[in-house]
Amino acid sequence: MDEQLRWMDATGQADLVRSGQVSAADLLAEARDRIRNLNPAVNAVIAELKSTSETSGSEENGSAEDAPPGELPFPGVPFLVKDLALEIAGTPFSEGSRWLSGNVSRHDQELARRFRRAGLAIIGKTNTCEFGLSPHCEPLLHGAARNPWDLARSTSGSSGGSAAAVAAGIVPMAHGNDLGGSLRYPAAWCGLFGLKPTRGRVPLGPEYGDVVGGLAAEFALTRTVRDAAALLDAVAGPAPGDPYWAPPRQRPYVAETVTPPGRLRIAATATPNSGQTVHPDYLRAFDAAVDLLGGLGHDVEEARPEPLGRAGHRAIRAVYAAAAAWIEGYWTRRMGRGPEPGELEPYTEVLFGRGRKVTAGDYLQGVEELQRFSRRVAGFFQTYDLWLTPTVGWPPLPLGTLTATPEDPVRGEREAGRFLMFDGEYANITGNPAMSVPLGTDSAGLPVGMSFLAGFGAEATLFRLAAQLEQARPWAGRRPAATVS
Repeated sequence: MDEQLRWMDATGQADLVRSGQVSAADLLAEARDRIRNLNPAVNAVIAELKSTSETSGSEENGSAEDAPPGELPFPGVPFLVKDLALEIAGTPFSEGSRWLSGNVSRHDQELARRFRRAGLAIIGKTNTCEFGLSPHCEPLLHGAARNPWDLARSTSGSSGGSAAAVAAGIVPMAHGNDLGGSLRYPAAWCGLFGLKPTRGRVPLGPEYGDVVGGLAAEFALTRTVRDAAALLDAVAGPAPGDPYWAPPRQRPYVAETVTPPGRLRIAATATPNSGQTVHPDYLRAFDAAVDLLGGLGHDVEEARPEPLGRAGHRAIRAVYAAAAAWIEGYWTRRMGRGPEPGELEPYTEVLFGRGRKVTAGDYLQGVEELQRFSRRVAGFFQTYDLWLTPTVGWPPLPLGTLTATPEDPVRGEREAGRFLMFDGEYANITGNPAMSVPLGTDSAGLPVGMSFLAGFGAEATLFRLAAQLEQARPWAGRRPAATVS
């Protein structure tokens, strides 16, 4: 493997292609080599795909093979797609479930087309938990994705396969999605930059419009801020018929990464709502982040949005239960049959059972309550530009801790409270953009992420601050010892 290419970000790889120093074929061959050499250790890639440069391609499928490299942001840069929600015609699509084993997609999602039109070479699918319903990446169908920083530990989830692939240096960035933190939690545990965009910023169609009341968002995990900015520039924007439109950007996001953020008003807290214990290393990393922000000229004070409260927690339970009911109904219709005994994992069976009990009225009341909460949070961002917390409150848990068993099907749900304690779902409920930034390490040398929630449509603020933090405390040069050859 070419170690220089392995750790180079997507923007750097694209620059090499544009300058003629390497070819797109060189990038592809190196990425294939890294999958062969590195994936057996991390189990991030569950299917290899032929890129459009290796097949006939078509404009209908978003091929960019006829466009000059200089006109594309990522000519030939290798890329992986999470095996959840984002379909690519003619490729395996199991969403981590044995029920869907052998299923093949019949269409391209708009985002897949936009990835290709940006020049990206989609070369594989990444691991995810069953239907993305758990904060881990250990499906029975494909086996556990392993954290490149410690192969005995979890990546978190559900975008854990993509996070492991980027952290291990297989690809410079990879697709993921986020219904309650599924981009940001793996970013935190795998030492990556994880951005969840504003609702409506990135299209979900044509198959989906409003996913779970607007809670879901599509994007990617990257090692560098500039890669995330350039990728969002390439794929953002509504598609015809989209139910939500995000406020238009004022200029390219790449330009924001070289723009000083000014003096930001940042609310900060490391106190969980539910009384969990935050790991001491994470408290130290939080304090260091607060000191760093203050040293950069920002105003940081102890404050937080109001908590969800009992009504909000009832609402989110109803909405998530309805999501499970929707998943079961959707795939029953699409597969032409329901799941057979043994095809679902124990926790999924529990969630589907909850979904069958929730009513349409429960769901709609839940949506209305979450919308009321969102308006109250919007008021908070009239005073503050950002809200800072640790992304999670505990280091990566050992593999198996978050999985269900037939005897204890909700074990993972219970154990998740050991690290999910900082209201990451606020970004999904409100539709606001949020990011996890790898701002430190714990006493074992494992990454620690800090979360920033911004106001609706304020990705520019996030990119400006993220680039400032990246310059002050660079992280892309850190290498996970467990997978460095």
